[in-house]
Order: sequence, then structure tokens, then C-alpha cells
Amino acid sequence: MGASLLSGLAEPIGAGIGYLALFGVLSDTVFGTVFGLIAGVMMFLALDALLPAAKRYTQVHETVYGLVSGMGTLAISLVLFRFATP
Repeated sequence: MGASLLSGLAEPIGAGIGYLALFGVLSDTVFGTVFGLIAGVMMFLALDALLPAAKRYTQVHETVYGLVSGMGTLAISLVLFRFATP
């Protein structure tokens, strides 16, 4: 129970530390850079660790189909949001 609590608190504590570290320089450029770096790390983890592990438990190419359909859904939603905003 204690380990799961520490694991759950890691993200908010990290966010607080990051906010305090970047408090004086928070601008759109800094936000974009930080979010881009975080997205790159998440993509690396997903493609390097999670995707091969998922492929071991499925048949044929189900994992790749899920990945591509998810990416396509996100791309379409980004296009639709672009047209929805004034």
C-alpha cells in the first residue's frame, strides 16, 4: 500500500518541482519545449518497451493495427479541433 501511494504521488510531486524550477521563465516557448520533450520521452517508452511487450501477447499484427488506428484517430481529432476553433 505504501509503495503504491509513493508511486501515485511521484507525478504530482514532480509537477510541483518542475513548476517551482520554471516559475520565473514560464512562457509559451518554454511550455512548448517542455511538452515536446515529455511527448518524445513518452513516445520512446511506448515504442521501445510497451509495443514489443504487447506484440508478444497478441496474434499477427493486432498491436500495430491498434497503434496505427489510435494515431489516425488522434490526427483526425486534431484536424477537427482546428476547424472547430474560431
